[in-house]
Amino acid sequence: MKPTPVRRILWVIAILIALGLLMAGLAQAQAQPVHITDDRGRAVALPRSPQRIVSLLPSLTESVCELEQCHRLVGVDRYSNWPDAVVGKLPKVGGGLDPSIEAIVALKPDVVLMSVSSRASDRLEALGITVVALEPKTHADVRRVLGTVSDLLGVPRAQGSDRLWRVIDAGVQAAAQSLPPRAKNARVYFEVSRGPYAAGEASFIGESLTRLGVRNVVPASLGPFPRLNPEFVVRANPDIIMIGNRSMQAMVPYPGWASMRAIRENRLCVFGPGDSDVVVRPGPRMAEAARIMVRCLVEKTPPESPAAPSPSPAGGGRTQWPGKASSTGALASAVPVAAAANIGNSDK
Repeated sequence: MKPTPVRRILWVIAILIALGLLMAGLAQAQAQPVHITDDRGRAVALPRSPQRIVSLLPSLTESVCELEQCHRLVGVDRYSNWPDAVVGKLPKVGGGLDPSIEAIVALKPDVVLMSVSSRASDRLEALGITVVALEPKTHADVRRVLGTVSDLLGVPRAQGSDRLWRVIDAGVQAAAQSLPPRAKNARVYFEVSRGPYAAGEASFIGESLTRLGVRNVVPASLGPFPRLNPEFVVRANPDIIMIGNRSMQAMVPYPGWASMRAIRENRLCVFGPGDSDVVVRPGPRMAEAARIMVRCLVEKTPPESPAAPSPSPAGGGRTQWPGKASSTGALASAVPVAAAANIGNSDK
């Protein structure tokens, strides 16, 4: 039975009232004082939710926008390039680690969002500008940071960070379920930056790989984003190599890598600039990142993925690999990297 015109009008009125109440509640929340603690352990207090925000971290820029508050951004770092609302429409204030202080001050922000590792925090705070430093390294960190940003913006978590995390989590799970059985347990090496800097099991990228059902050749004991000796990877002999560093496409490969099965058989995914930005950022697009990695796994998983022993710690674009490499007898080694979040947020 079709609703009568009167019933339709009543439905419209009810919806408008509900929207009005929701907007009124949001406005009231944003007018309340803000009290949060950032990832430096510093308490941040503001008389009301900030209306003018400068973001110096792409993942935080994306988080603000996915919480539907993109209109509050008045400036971003040079690497923030998503969503379209920030591209070419907001002033760029330089890199996230060492931005232009003068450019930030000129924008008169209520708060500046940045990485814990940024060198600008002390200078900005000395000028009386409020800084919130956040640095997600794991899935749990991403969820926590989304909650902190939601609180900062005065967006109730139920409608903000909790809702967004459910979408991310469900998307990663759906990507995992789409991976065919033949690709399960493939042994993967993921490089996030030239060095080589790898995404270990303890990183948000490593956790995504684990959820997809594949094995990371870089153990959690080395930290989220360790710097490896290239021979560490040679000894690990992964089935598939993923490279999420856009600049590496023009660089010479590492010594000894030509001997690896993954290189010989072209089981390598070098993600193009767009896909690379997605896979190395710990933020709202992690479900899309999982789907990108699944596409690589489906395309590059060999018919059989023979197990190989994991190495001892002491010891988008299409697949491509420029040049060849020579072998080396260097001992495998790894150095944990403290400023892990910047690998996915500074030059990406």
